[in-house]
Amino acid sequence: MKSIVILISGRGSNMRALLEAQPHCRIAAVISNRADAEGLNIAKARGIATVVVGHRDYADRDSFDTALAGEIDAFHPDFVALAGFMRILTAGFVARYRGKLVNIHPSLLPAYGGLNTHARALHDGVKIHGCTVHFVTPDLDHGPIIIQAAVPVLPHDTGQTLAARVLREEHRIYPQAIRWLCEGQIELSENDRVTFRSRKQASHAMVSPGLE
Repeated sequence: MKSIVILISGRGSNMRALLEAQPHCRIAAVISNRADAEGLNIAKARGIATVVVGHRDYADRDSFDTALAGEIDAFHPDFVALAGFMRILTAGFVARYRGKLVNIHPSLLPAYGGLNTHARALHDGVKIHGCTVHFVTPDLDHGPIIIQAAVPVLPHDTGQTLAARVLREEHRIYPQAIRWLCEGQIELSENDRVTFRSRKQASHAMVSPGLE
């Protein structure tokens, strides 16, 4: 069975979704850059190993990433899942885990990389928003896309209501992506394209607002 290490910085809601979904892999450890991350307690309650690598304990990103990689490698994971891990990783770290490092992002990438995605989507008046699971590359929030989920933006949405609707989809698609990875259903080509071994792509469209 494949194994994964999950990296978190806070409450760990996507980590919890992975644990509850049991996506055909072993959760080897949960690592956080914050000792007060709520998700650590959730992992401990389930008997999962936890580690804290405090980013403030290191002089720069390179030294932090080196220490983080050392802790990850101690568990020999097949994949590393970022689940609300709020640190920008160095190019060297990303290269070390090429094809093994995945992230969940609250927008339909490549639109709205970075922070405050829901407020920016509302400001721009988009009608469809969503979330993306992707392989991590040095180009922030622009790695090869594994799966996306889209939701309509409703007329009276606030950043909070839109975020909640997107988060529900995050909790659905992240376990699915990890399951595909652990079952060997996904291939990452040399030119950074994601292909599926046997899955067919649906052809129906989502339109928002709906057609009459």
